[in-house]
Amino acid sequence: MIYLGDKDVKHIRLNWEQNIDVIATATQCIKSKDIAQPVKPYLRYGDPKNRIIAMPAFIGGDINRSGIKWIASFPDNIKKDIPRAHGVIILNEAETGQPLCVINSGSISAIRTASVSGLIVRKFMELKRHHNLKIGIIGFGPIGQYHLNMCSEVLGENIGEVLLYDLNGIVPQNIPDAIKDKVRVVESWEKAYVNADIFITCTVSKEPYINLKPKLGSLHLNVSLRDYKTDVFPWFVKGMIVDDWQEVCRENTDVENFNKVNGLQENDVRLIQDVLNDFLFTLDKDQPIMFNPMGMAVFDIAIANHYMGLATRDNVGVVLDDSVPHLN
Repeated sequence: MIYLGDKDVKHIRLNWEQNIDVIATATQCIKSKDIAQPVKPYLRYGDPKNRIIAMPAFIGGDINRSGIKWIASFPDNIKKDIPRAHGVIILNEAETGQPLCVINSGSISAIRTASVSGLIVRKFMELKRHHNLKIGIIGFGPIGQYHLNMCSEVLGENIGEVLLYDLNGIVPQNIPDAIKDKVRVVESWEKAYVNADIFITCTVSKEPYINLKPKLGSLHLNVSLRDYKTDVFPWFVKGMIVDDWQEVCRENTDVENFNKVNGLQENDVRLIQDVLNDFLFTLDKDQPIMFNPMGMAVFDIAIANHYMGLATRDNVGVVLDDSVPHLN
């Protein structure tokens, strides 16, 4: 069995196109129903804003792997100079259940999250709606940083300007050199939002606050899920996409609030697999699009399996003794 720590994951060179291809393959498995993925339970105790989530899944096709992610989110950790999220993934051989790999890394979850966003960005760019793109990102912790890195590689010369905003400020060293000349730090979320062709929320907001009309034809990656007020619903209603309705319409997400306040129903949204089926091409060119990803375990297993392969190739990580002693 292989053990990969956070340093091991970060040692492997990021290749966003490959990572997005893995997500696309996993999405095809979702489309063909070659997966098993129960609704994830939330473990809460003490402070109710803290949670640990179990995310088991099987994904078939060429991936053919099972496993589980156990991810803790404790927002106040940042006050203690500790990462907010801690995630461990265990991969199992699908046919026998034998453990193959343990990945103890918050980075692998961030890579998965940005790779799922990358698939939507890739399909959005096929619409050829915009040139000289203006990107807005609010929240510049690890998730925001990985999204900027992803956008830099996937969009490249199509980016005209990136506007960053974070309540706690932006550390310049966290901006990749390859895109630094196009990045501008702004003093409010509104300045990052109003003219954005692609707008990404990567915050830890508890309450929604975004209430302004989006730019016509823009893409909104609602990664943090709790930033948009129900006021914006009429602008997005025809372009609402989720990864999994049962998962995302709970836990006080924007989608749940759209459901309770605006009457959004399951048959009103489209799924991530519909994006592969060119759903975006059926929309009016001025229709803003909102993607709401609660996070699917099959994507975590797919990305973790990909990184296990890369680690084996690059001789990264620690091989653990998996021999089982005889019990007397």
